[in-house]
Amino acid sequence: MTEITIMFETLLREIEIVKTYLANAKAPEEPDSFDKVWIDGQDVMLSLHISKRTLQSLRDNGLLPYSRIQGKFYYKKSDIENLLVKNYRSTPFDLKNNGTY
Repeated sequence: MTEITIMFETLLREIEIVKTYLANAKAPEEPDSFDKVWIDGQDVMLSLHISKRTLQSLRDNGLLPYSRIQGKFYYKKSDIENLLVKNYRSTPFDLKNNGTY
């Protein structure tokens, strides 16, 4: 029984060491994380296959948040994905007409 108690106490000490190490460890920095979050208007237009005017309408109607720096617009990828998800519509499949919609 004492052998189990000794093993248990040793395990608890080792867990405390790991907890202390994790508490003091810094999260690794992502050097390119900024590029992964924001894209410019040109990339949005190319990705969504939309015109400059359509992108402007999305901004003007408040459908797509943006940041503007010296006349250039930037968009979060997550906001673009949210816009696509919010506007997703599934179309029922019509088996009577040879599988057409």
